[in-house]
Amino acid sequence: MYNKIYKQFFIYSVIRSNNFNKMDSFEINKIVAAVLLVALLVIGIGKVTDLIFHVEKPKTPGYVIEVERAVATNTQSSENTVEEKIDIAGLLAMGDLATGEKVFKKCAACHSIVKGGKNNIGPALYNVVGRQVGAVTDYKYSKALTAYEKNWSFEELNGYLLKPAKWIKGTKMAFAGLRKEKDRASVILYLNQNSDNPLPLP
Repeated sequence: MYNKIYKQFFIYSVIRSNNFNKMDSFEINKIVAAVLLVALLVIGIGKVTDLIFHVEKPKTPGYVIEVERAVATNTQSSENTVEEKIDIAGLLAMGDLATGEKVFKKCAACHSIVKGGKNNIGPALYNVVGRQVGAVTDYKYSKALTAYEKNWSFEELNGYLLKPAKWIKGTKMAFAGLRKEKDRASVILYLNQNSDNPLPLP
């Protein structure tokens, strides 16, 4: 009798277990199907949205912002401001005649500095400090120098010696310039010294 009851209970347990497994698999399948359906809906909505709201990008922009020109203008303005604010007295205080004579050797290939010296590739530079730009009568200057209408002051010499082609555009002087402040100051002092009437230093 007990064996019969045990057999019936075992059979009932097996049946319940199989039904639970079937139910569990069915529920999992429903969850997986729901996830896939949601994913498909999201993808489908995205595609439909792209089709409805598609905007073609223009081949060229509607307008051009000229940044480089503005930057170049600002840079040029700032450089001019710096040049105007140079402390020429402080600059000249950095130089000395010995250094000026040494550095001037770079200029001696084209310019004479002695009194009564003749023009060479460039004009004679004796008495140049304080002289009008382009004033040597027997030398053929560039049109830019002839039309400059300024004197060779300490400030003008400093700017010109820094970078001639930039200071007076159109000059035919091919010299690259003196980047070091002490070199420029020393050459200016040396030029001023080689004169019948050296100018007083500021």
